[in-house]
Amino acid sequence: MLDVVRLRVLLAVSRTGSVTAAARELHYAQPSVSHHLARLEAETGAKLVQRVGRGIRLTEAGRLLAERAAEILGRLDSASAELAAHVGLRAGRVRLAAFPSALGTFVPEAAVRLARDHPGLDLRLAEAEPPEALRMLRAGDVDVAVVFQYGPAGGAEGAGLRMTPLLDEPSLLVAPGSGPLATALRDHAESRWIAGCDRCRAHLLDLCALAGFEPRISFTTDDYVAVQAMVAAGLGVAVLPRLALSAHRHPGVQVAELPGSTRRVFAATYGEPPDPPAVAALLAALT
Repeated sequence: MLDVVRLRVLLAVSRTGSVTAAARELHYAQPSVSHHLARLEAETGAKLVQRVGRGIRLTEAGRLLAERAAEILGRLDSASAELAAHVGLRAGRVRLAAFPSALGTFVPEAAVRLARDHPGLDLRLAEAEPPEALRMLRAGDVDVAVVFQYGPAGGAEGAGLRMTPLLDEPSLLVAPGSGPLATALRDHAESRWIAGCDRCRAHLLDLCALAGFEPRISFTTDDYVAVQAMVAAGLGVAVLPRLALSAHRHPGVQVAELPGSTRRVFAATYGEPPDPPAVAALLAALT
């Protein structure tokens, strides 16, 4: 059976890139780290690290085990926190990752409801776009991830995930505030475009393809405040979800809803039900 302490050592080496840095992070002596790595290799029968110059790097087997170690240790840490709160919601911790416009709109309202109903709970918030939020969820770094999908409901995000629907929101064409607004995407085929995160960029490309053109993307940023500022300055046009405009609306832009373009927002949890009490309370506050 794999030793948890040695898995933590391997993960620290993977994260820091050296035995010395891993020892410093774990507050171990350097020979102790080397010993744990050697014992882990003996237990697994696989070469996990190799020397490169004055340092070391993980082998393919080492990288695979380090990835699994992140998930295993994350779930163990989560289990410890869940057990600590199992006697009730008088104390405990629950962690949430969410994308920026969710953090700027409905997540704070949910946090207020959670604090009102369960004042002993410690809510921790982290900002992350959906792919990173789901990675954190699988690794046990957070308990709930607020994510979004474009297109029809029910898109698979991966095994073991459960998706609780929160809301559907339309996409909005965002253009400079002066002059008449052409509301069809094809009317902006010759315009410069400002794109967002990878999912939003892919959605923009799909919308423009349906309209019969390929957008000329001049700027890319995940910051919806920056997107609106650039649009207001006349540097291009953009497509943003309604939450982004609800969180912040630049006075120098005008918007038009795009028919048939919907972004679906979910609260994702990982593992089989039932949810721990703290997670169930957070989901109730979000929904």
